[in-house]
Amino acid sequence: MQTSSEQGFSLVETIVAIGVLTVGVLGAAGVLSAGMQNLSSSPSDVIVAQKATEAVESVFGARDSHKLTWSQINNVANGGVFVDAATSLTTAGNDGLVNTADDGPIETIVLPTGTITLTGFTRKIAIADVAGENGELRSITVTVTYTSGPSKRTYTLTTLISSYS
Repeated sequence: MQTSSEQGFSLVETIVAIGVLTVGVLGAAGVLSAGMQNLSSSPSDVIVAQKATEAVESVFGARDSHKLTWSQINNVANGGVFVDAATSLTTAGNDGLVNTADDGPIETIVLPTGTITLTGFTRKIAIADVAGENGELRSITVTVTYTSGPSKRTYTLTTLISSYS
């Protein structure tokens, strides 16, 4: 019997190797695609975090400056001044507070790369009494929602505020 000293890959081994390579390349493409989507939404992520923080700070400022009474720091459905539903990201009205009835036009931001109008962004401020605190402590939840490419993204900031400033 004659044996060959030449060795190589069989057809089955080649197909398996191509399959493994294909899975690896597709996985890398998926990671690259997700990374590019996150990179493109990065400026919006910073904007929504700042707008949520700004809303909470304005509520604390209104309480501390006595612009609002404790009973007014609530949603309209509970006798307060803050709109119940999600609204566009608008400029603050005469009261200096966002998400109230006197808000101005949709806000624009000037960046080094250009001006951005915040259309497609919504903000909701939900204020609720904390159970067991006799109405002296409330939670403030600010939810900002926006569209980034094909997906809808949400940023939520929750904090507590007491009636004492």
